[in-house]
Amino acid sequence: MSRFASHLRSTISAFALVTLTALAMLGADSAQSCTRVLYTGDEGLVITGRSMDWSEDMRSNLWVFPAGIERDGAAGPRSPHWTSKYGSVVVSGYEIGSADGMNERGLVANALYLSETDYGKPDAKRAPLSISLWVQYALDNFATVAQALDVLGREPFQIIAPPLPNGKPLTIHLSLSDAQGDSAILEYLDGKLVIHHGKAFKIMTNSPIYSEQLALDTYWKGVGGLTFLPGTNRAADRFVRASFLLDAIPKQLDPNYIVGVPNRSYDYQAVAGVMSVMRSVSVPLGISTPDQPNLSSTIWRTVSDQKNLVYYFDSSTRPDTFWVSLHNLNLKPGAPVMKLTIDAGQVFSGEVSGSFVATPSFRFMPAPAP
Repeated sequence: MSRFASHLRSTISAFALVTLTALAMLGADSAQSCTRVLYTGDEGLVITGRSMDWSEDMRSNLWVFPAGIERDGAAGPRSPHWTSKYGSVVVSGYEIGSADGMNERGLVANALYLSETDYGKPDAKRAPLSISLWVQYALDNFATVAQALDVLGREPFQIIAPPLPNGKPLTIHLSLSDAQGDSAILEYLDGKLVIHHGKAFKIMTNSPIYSEQLALDTYWKGVGGLTFLPGTNRAADRFVRASFLLDAIPKQLDPNYIVGVPNRSYDYQAVAGVMSVMRSVSVPLGISTPDQPNLSSTIWRTVSDQKNLVYYFDSSTRPDTFWVSLHNLNLKPGAPVMKLTIDAGQVFSGEVSGSFVATPSFRFMPAPAP
């Protein structure tokens, strides 16, 4: 047997072994899959990208929430109350909660599905917070990941998660990143909050739980992405591919392509690079796999430039990417809530801050008091 054939056979055998291990850990992937990456490059550039994979259209819109909004946790009289310190731009899900967003200090919050999530049994002695406000609570109150964990790590509230309007359970985990490149993954497992904190935690998908995904990623780094990469749409495979691709794209100005970038800007090049990673791990719109009915199509992607405070939105159902510069928004206390309606296929392109319209906020989905 030739050396090449022997190497190929060893690689395939190893692939089969780790695939079986991954499948045993994964079980059936949820119908709500997503991917998040965190890019750090030259000149202090930090960019977070995420995809939203879902089994149906979520009727998402973009919203601008200024600072100074008084909120409560929407889970009964013992819910926490707060006044937002920071303005933010968010993408709604079903017009009942914030699924993704960035605030004026560059903190980004991304909610991704995790079927293993267990928030624990409701406890009448603890302050309750509806799951619909978890993302917004972080964006309203914190400028950095460290600030967020200083509060959230002490568990000032318990998450109460009623089902979605379509009846599906709302089991999610949360990623946070800031303009300094710090990162955190928050998961509720067996009723306990588990936090992974540090700049090394750049990738996040869905099942299995984060600690097990890290173990799988370590294996594949040993194999090497140029030798073999797992190619299915399962969360663990997307994690590995996103990790390899994020490491591979340039972290500085690329002379091979910069001539085609607007203003020959490295920042724009990096945004395009992160968007290309998100598209590479996306699931084609309308895909149907008979023996894997739970895999879902990517319906939209966001890329958050945390240095320049620009929030990019890329839909799978319309032809153009558009973006919002937070510098062009009025986020001061007393400013109106603003909405960019996209839930009926409206098409936008370029910078769209001037297209938002003053609109009363959607109602965050309430949860029953424990």
